[in-house]
Amino acid sequence: MRAKTYPLQTLILTASGWVHRHQADVVRYLVEENRVLKEQLGGRALRLNDDQRRRLAAKAKTLGRRTLERVATIVTPDTLMRWHRRLIAAKWTHTGKRIGRPGLMNAIAALIVRMASDNPSWGYCRIQGELRKVGHRVAPSTIANVLKANGIKPSPDRPSSWRTFLRAHWGQVAATDFFSVEAWSGGRLTTFYILFFLELKSRRVHVAGITRNPTDWFMGQATWRARTFLEGCRYVIHDRDTKYSLRFRTVMEDAGIETIRTPLQAPNANAYAERFVRSIKSECLDRMILFGEDALRRAIDEYVAHYHENRPHQGIGNERIDGDDVVSEGDVVCDERLGGLLKSYRRAA
Repeated sequence: MRAKTYPLQTLILTASGWVHRHQADVVRYLVEENRVLKEQLGGRALRLNDDQRRRLAAKAKTLGRRTLERVATIVTPDTLMRWHRRLIAAKWTHTGKRIGRPGLMNAIAALIVRMASDNPSWGYCRIQGELRKVGHRVAPSTIANVLKANGIKPSPDRPSSWRTFLRAHWGQVAATDFFSVEAWSGGRLTTFYILFFLELKSRRVHVAGITRNPTDWFMGQATWRARTFLEGCRYVIHDRDTKYSLRFRTVMEDAGIETIRTPLQAPNANAYAERFVRSIKSECLDRMILFGEDALRRAIDEYVAHYHENRPHQGIGNERIDGDDVVSEGDVVCDERLGGLLKSYRRAA
């Protein structure tokens, strides 16, 4: 029996020895490769994430310190063992239940910020009273901490927002702005400047003038012609463009209208006028090749008529500015302007 099994044992021992030598060669190669890669770092620390540390620590525990001192090249054996101890500690670390008063809910904190932002004159106690009306009991000191964390000043020093100001004077505020359009004139592209005014409450628009050169004289004449449109307004918002000259301000003052300049680099402060510019360009002017000032005037007049009579406006509940009552019966027909560039739908009478 021993003579029959001896060749098999020899074969097994030979194979295992070859595998051991092969594995040792692989380990020596990987160790040398790690040394080469570490030299490429040039002395810089190798940054590992938590998952990489966990994987190395788990493998290091089975090797022991003596083997690690021989094969570990990326980090020291002490570092690997320290990571392993942290894994053990993390396994038995449990987050205890918080004792004491729970933190303020995010919803209540957001409500405090909203009340303070919408009402600059409200102090801590007033906000506390409003919160109590909706079922939240919060101390004034907590309200103060929330506002401080969000960078909101106390009520005497808290400025009013543009949104609050505009809503408080909705029916007495208008906005004005320029936009430019390129049209072919005299065989070359010419820049035309269009001055317009917009009532914030109704969204009604008045084009005051079109010119190639917005001089001080042009501003005075165009503003003078817009006085009828601005009747009843007390404030006109405009940006800091130098086109709003002394004559423009003089005409406004004579009409009893106060001009309000927007802050520096704050286009959202004149958002309604900016939105009209975007609408007329994207829906009309950017889709046309204009030849001469007359073509430009016709396109603008047609769009303004469409803007007032046919186009619904989200800011006023998707209503039309000058539209008739909605008819629910009859065939649906399409009205076209500028050769079908501007379309609207209604029911036939």
